[in-house]
Amino acid sequence: MKKKDQISANSRRDFMKTTTAALAGFYIVPRHVLGGPGFIAPSDKLRVASVGVGGMGGGDVRGIFSTGKVDMIALCDVDDSRAKGSREAHPKAAYYKDYREMLEKEGNNIDAVSVSTPDHMHAVIAMMAMKMGKHVYVQKPLSHDIYEARMLTEAAEKYKVVTQMGNQGSSGDGVRKMVEWYNAGLIGEATKVYSWTNRPVWPQGIQWPDKPIAPPSDLDWDLWLGTAPYKDYVGNLVPFNWRGWWDYGTGALGDMACHIMEPPFRVLGLGYPKSAEASVGSVYVGEFQRGYFPESCPPSSHITLRFDRPGKEDLEFHWMDGGIQPTRPEELEANEQMGDGGNGVIIEGTEGKMMCSTYGINPQLLPTSRTKDIQVPETLYRVPNGDRGHYANWVDACIAGHGSKEFDQLSSPFSIAGPLTESVLMGNLAIRSYDYRVAREGEENQYDYPGRGIKLLWDGENMKITNFEPANQFVRRNYRGDYSL
Repeated sequence: MKKKDQISANSRRDFMKTTTAALAGFYIVPRHVLGGPGFIAPSDKLRVASVGVGGMGGGDVRGIFSTGKVDMIALCDVDDSRAKGSREAHPKAAYYKDYREMLEKEGNNIDAVSVSTPDHMHAVIAMMAMKMGKHVYVQKPLSHDIYEARMLTEAAEKYKVVTQMGNQGSSGDGVRKMVEWYNAGLIGEATKVYSWTNRPVWPQGIQWPDKPIAPPSDLDWDLWLGTAPYKDYVGNLVPFNWRGWWDYGTGALGDMACHIMEPPFRVLGLGYPKSAEASVGSVYVGEFQRGYFPESCPPSSHITLRFDRPGKEDLEFHWMDGGIQPTRPEELEANEQMGDGGNGVIIEGTEGKMMCSTYGINPQLLPTSRTKDIQVPETLYRVPNGDRGHYANWVDACIAGHGSKEFDQLSSPFSIAGPLTESVLMGNLAIRSYDYRVAREGEENQYDYPGRGIKLLWDGENMKITNFEPANQFVRRNYRGDYSL
């Protein structure tokens, strides 16, 4: 009996060892394998908080969540009405009005933050999140002014976080095809770039309303103003027309140039411009009386940037908005559309030209008959689903982490989006310098405009205009209250 009992005990011990090993083996099988194809374990999902969740922000929430790899942990908006759709779609997400409270309370519960507010709040929100080690997705333009763009670019590298700007065309196939065409020498050496938009489609070149009204009960006006100087609420501002006011928006340039200027920036590998010039459309308030509304972006503008390229001639880069367009290339037939009609890009080279629409869509060699005959090998990574994969491009990199293969495949990290945004905002600096005026001594209601008719020389490394000091006030603005980077 003793021997039998000993054998039984040994058998039980062997059984337990075998069973324990089997169970251990079972539990170390990845949960995505156990869940079947397409299953993503909760621990493998990116935990996201979103600031600004109505309008475009609501679209960003949907786009990020639609990847199937995200849990929406928290939502933040100063406007309860605008936030309603996102809150209903994600009822379990905590809701806040102040992004600072959200980040402080949810810091341990989130991995990443999306920022889809008006332009003047992008930088402070993104910077706070990055300092906490959170990955960030920020709508275009990356920032309201040049200094902010530089600080965000440097912070992305310092804190080793995954970043992406919301210019979805950078994930499209079109811009990659244009890079491959250019690298294959199909248009020779680029000499000029023309880019244009039919925007603004909101009021610009107007006087600030002189009749303040009470803000809507579901809008926290003080939080909406954020970094901007305090002003009483006025009608026809929220939720869209703030774009035309310098305190909050960045005009047609800020709205569209990150989409339209991005393809030639990518194709030509551009950095900081060396100079900027501007001409601005006039506004008339009465018969032969020109209006002067420095708080408002102009109704139209033409910006000329020049980029230094070592060993080559400077590149001349034109931006036009308010319906202004460049002369049609001779290579376009009379009934062929230039760009997409209202927006577009033309790159002129020593041996040819190429053209595309907004977001780099529909790239064409000129004459367009050349396009169908060209076969150039694909040498660049293609984002799955192109521009529709822009959110997943960021989400995948966040999950994989800084320095991963997915990180290297990001379409618009701040290392790229930052210099692009700085160049875009250089155009706005030129516009505001153009409208800078000083009163003539001893002459009532007479002014000089010393920023007109000159070329602003830019020291990119030090973020400074070297030949017109008044322009430097537009490099960096002062924040209201205790907001800071």
